[in-house]
Amino acid sequence: MRTEPDCIDCPENLSANTRFAAFQSDPRLVAITEFAAKLCEVPIALVSLVEPTRQWFPASTGLVIGETSREHSFCAHAMHMPDIMTVPDTFCDPRFADNPLVTGAPRIRFYAGVPLKGPDGAPWGSLCVIDRAPRTGLTDVQRDGLHVLAESVSHYLAAYEAQMAEEARSAEAEQERDSQRQRFELLADTMPQMVWSTLPDGFHDYYNARWYEFTGAEPGSTDGAYWNGMFHPDDQARSWDVWKHALATGEPYEIEYRLRHVSGEYRWVLGRALPMRDADGRIVRWFGTCTDIHEHKMTLDQREIISHELSHRIKNIFAVIGGLIGLSARQHPEHRIITDELRERVLALGRAHDYVRPHSSQSNPSGRPPTLRAMLDELIAPYQRIDVPRIIVTGDDPLIDDRSATPLALTFHELATNATKYGALSRDDGSVSINIACDNGRVEIDWQEHGAVGVKAPQASGFGTRLIELSIERQLGGTIVRDWQPSGFCARICIPLSAMDR
Repeated sequence: MRTEPDCIDCPENLSANTRFAAFQSDPRLVAITEFAAKLCEVPIALVSLVEPTRQWFPASTGLVIGETSREHSFCAHAMHMPDIMTVPDTFCDPRFADNPLVTGAPRIRFYAGVPLKGPDGAPWGSLCVIDRAPRTGLTDVQRDGLHVLAESVSHYLAAYEAQMAEEARSAEAEQERDSQRQRFELLADTMPQMVWSTLPDGFHDYYNARWYEFTGAEPGSTDGAYWNGMFHPDDQARSWDVWKHALATGEPYEIEYRLRHVSGEYRWVLGRALPMRDADGRIVRWFGTCTDIHEHKMTLDQREIISHELSHRIKNIFAVIGGLIGLSARQHPEHRIITDELRERVLALGRAHDYVRPHSSQSNPSGRPPTLRAMLDELIAPYQRIDVPRIIVTGDDPLIDDRSATPLALTFHELATNATKYGALSRDDGSVSINIACDNGRVEIDWQEHGAVGVKAPQASGFGTRLIELSIERQLGGTIVRDWQPSGFCARICIPLSAMDR
């Protein structure tokens, strides 16, 4: 029974899901079928791609139909053959004698098809030539020519398939990037901080909703480098320099500055950013946040003012106590030795407190944190000579705080006082060396006197010795080893580094 095939130009014949749909009537493939028909001297030649339920023809010569069902396909057989499949007379081949394409249009009597296969060997279809009259076969030239043409078709289709696969992967990757960006923006918009992102060169191209809520800026108005205009005029140059340094070095970005609020006031914020790098270490993007710290900073400023005032009053108390001791010494001269020692200890504590107390930018313009060597310089200054230093401090310089400063000040005040009364500093040519070494979580301080004569260990421990033990062992959790050598007193003090600065 003859079936009337649909026209090749009908859009319903174009399979939406076929990977080679774009090749419908492709001029390059049509040229190949035209040449194949001339080469083999047949009226019909076509490229057939076989799908699960049909075969369709992206290019053909001498045929007006665009597809047929797979069950009637000659090419469905040919594509599985190792070489050209030839059917000299379809009437004599039981596989095709009753085929509607034989008994009806296009009335196939001779068929020869070369398999078309993908790079992985998977069969796609065939390049075939058809005659309406039986033939004995093809010549060697015709067979070789069909092989060459089929190979060209396969390469052409494979290249297209690879291109389509790459485009599909790119589209899928782009879709995944869009999905990730949407998830990131959704997450960023739920954060209380202002979130922003830049290109590798620092061009700002993203801000979350919180940024626009805080600043009141129009979306897009702060892209690029226009963000800097939102800062307080006094902070713009500084923040720009810090940001340029981060871009040049790849180091983390962190700075405090004043940002213009939607209300018109400037509020303190903490800006931070980190670079994201690829597998080769190249920066591909910067991600940053701005956190409103205005209330916290105002609270800290108030605490600092109170701390400075309290510290100043404590310093005055030391001076008052020293004055009272001096007054008592004048009223009771028979206790002058005791009162002088007490007054010196109080003054030593005052100097230690003044060194580690909270400072303002005016009282401590250097801005450096308190260290052991710097405090020792303050304590031993009264014992030094103008022409030649008598106490020399060398070695490491660990940090200290207000907790460790007091026992350290009392200890070294007692050591210096004893050296002045009984040891090396009681002689004009005597000296003291103090060496500090930090190792394995401990601080070792060696006190070595030089130039003394006839130094001997005391018969009994006095108040100063007990004061040093209380300071080093009980308050700082350390140890002290004493050695009374004839040339001068020596001591090795070991203190946990954690006890020096919390």
